Amino acid sequence: MASTPHHHSSRLVLVRHGETEWSRTGQHTSVTDLPLTETGEQQARNVGTALAGRTFGLVLSSPRQRALQTAELAGYGAHMHLDENLSEWDYGAYEGRTSVDIVAGLGHPWNLWLDGVPAGETPGESRDDVRRRATAVIERSMPVLDGGDDVLCFAHGHMLRAIAAAWIDLPAQDGAVFSLATGTISELGFEHERAVIMHWNSEPRTA
Repeated sequence: MASTPHHHSSRLVLVRHGETEWSRTGQHTSVTDLPLTETGEQQARNVGTALAGRTFGLVLSSPRQRALQTAELAGYGAHMHLDENLSEWDYGAYEGRTSVDIVAGLGHPWNLWLDGVPAGETPGESRDDVRRRATAVIERSMPVLDGGDDVLCFAHGHMLRAIAAAWIDLPAQDGAVFSLATGTISELGFEHERAVIMHWNSEPRTA
């Protein structure tokens, strides 16, 4: 993120989509366009309850069905703008596979953030590719944040972790440290003119 000082209290609010069948089983999901499970739908409604009463100057969503459903069930369907840069990391040949399966096939340890993915039916992306998209989302959000309004993004686990790392100027591979569950809310903001993480991986409380 740029080092320009900021004096406002606006927030970049990140919502990971609700549960899908593949997120439940730990399968890497990028271009595969899965719907939410019943649990995921309830998680999305819980997000809406948690954010009730807040206003956003810009609402962005990944174009994938699971993110769109989450935004709609949370009550933001009429306000959102699609942003391809919020799409999940392209996993290439590892689409649909679990980390355990990938490691078993390779015969040695594997880490997405360090080792990347091979091309498959899609080309796959490197962590630097994903970092560039994360930075683009932040750059799109900054004029709104600078104007004093919050921005809301509905997207995916690895993409949102990449945004968090970019926000506080961590190296791209350090997105690995930000564990993020489905249906959670995270907030990025400013403190003493410095970009900070205000809240992370918060599960909305249910009634």
